[in-house]
Amino acid sequence: MRVFHSAAFVALCVILAACSKGEETAESTPAAVPAVAAGPSDAEKAALLASLPAPYGTGDLANGQRKFALCRSCHTITEGGPALTGPNLYGVFGRQAGAAPDYAYSPAVKAAGFVWDGEHLDKWLADPRGFMPGTKMSFAGLKDPKDRIDLIAYLKVETGYKPAP
Repeated sequence: MRVFHSAAFVALCVILAACSKGEETAESTPAAVPAVAAGPSDAEKAALLASLPAPYGTGDLANGQRKFALCRSCHTITEGGPALTGPNLYGVFGRQAGAAPDYAYSPAVKAAGFVWDGEHLDKWLADPRGFMPGTKMSFAGLKDPKDRIDLIAYLKVETGYKPAP
């Protein structure tokens, strides 16, 4: 019986070793891994910031990035990024509230009936539960209007916002 277990173990090892070896294919080589798209350059960010409507065109991107640190534990902002506790915010501007395909929104957000823009996001960031009772977002809000302007400017620059022509 002991010989059988040893033989079975050896056979299993041989099978696993054979499976792990093999010819490299296009799918297994590093060159086949899609490159992660680099975000906008600093010059592109500055140009996009300057093109934003008032008051966001004067936003402080560094402060906006610092304020986004409050959001980072629940939200991602990269294209194709995952939903976490909250939805991915890439492409949020111009998107119907409650419409990101990979996130289970509260009924209140699903029924909101508006498209995200700077004005709606400003009200949301000031007091999410006051602005939209029934939301499951637990963030208490960002009280300083300048911090909200900076955060919204940062999000517009970092999340694929396209100004109207």
